[in-house]
Amino acid sequence: MKVDLWLWSLEADTQADRGLLSPDECARADRFVKERDAALYVAARSRLRRILAAETGQAPADLMFDYGPQGKPALHGGPAFNLSHAGGMAALAICDTGPLGIDIEKIRPVEKEVATRFFSASENTALASLAPDEWLNGFYRCWTRKEAVIKAVGQGLSMPLDSFDVTLTPDVPAALTRIEGGVANDWHLTALDAGPGFMAALAVQSYGAPVQVRWRTFG
Repeated sequence: MKVDLWLWSLEADTQADRGLLSPDECARADRFVKERDAALYVAARSRLRRILAAETGQAPADLMFDYGPQGKPALHGGPAFNLSHAGGMAALAICDTGPLGIDIEKIRPVEKEVATRFFSASENTALASLAPDEWLNGFYRCWTRKEAVIKAVGQGLSMPLDSFDVTLTPDVPAALTRIEGGVANDWHLTALDAGPGFMAALAVQSYGAPVQVRWRTFG
C-alpha cells in the first residue's frame, strides 16, 4: 500500500481561492468567528481541491465530496484521503485503498489531567515513565497517533480515546497495540516529521500489508 503525503504552511499559501469551494464549504467558512480561522480554512480546502484535482484529472471546483455520519469527507470515485491542519500548518494523506487518517498538532503546554482523563491506563503508565522534559512530546506523540486512528475509523468523538492503545515513548516505533472490537495488527501507524514545534502521525488500516510513505511537493 502506498500513501502520498503533503505538508505545507497555510499562512504562506498564496493560492487560496474561495471560488473553488462548494456552497457548503463556503457556508462553513462563513461560520468562523475569527477572520483568520476562516482564511486558514479556505486555504486548506482550496489547496486540498487543487491536489485532488491533479491526482484525478478533474477540475478543482468540480470535485464532489460525500460526508460520513461524523462528517468525514470522501471523494466520489476515490482516492481515499484525509486532511488535518493546526497552528497554520496542514498535512494531507492520499492512498488508493484502505481507510486512513492523519493528524498534525502544534505543540503547546497541556495539563497532565488531559492525559489522565482521555488516555488509557497503559498509556498513562508509559507517560509517567518519561522524564519531565520529555512528557510533553510523549503526550503529543500519543495524541496525534490516537487522533489519526479515530479519523481513519471515521467515528469521531463516538470512539473513546481509551478504547485503544498506542505507543508513545521515544524508543518504541509508532504502533497500535490494542483496539476494542478489532485487530491491532490490521493497523499501521507512522510518526511523521512535521517540523519544529509540531507533531504528526498517520494511521492506515492496511490489514498487515506493508505501507510505503512518500512525501510529495506541489506541481
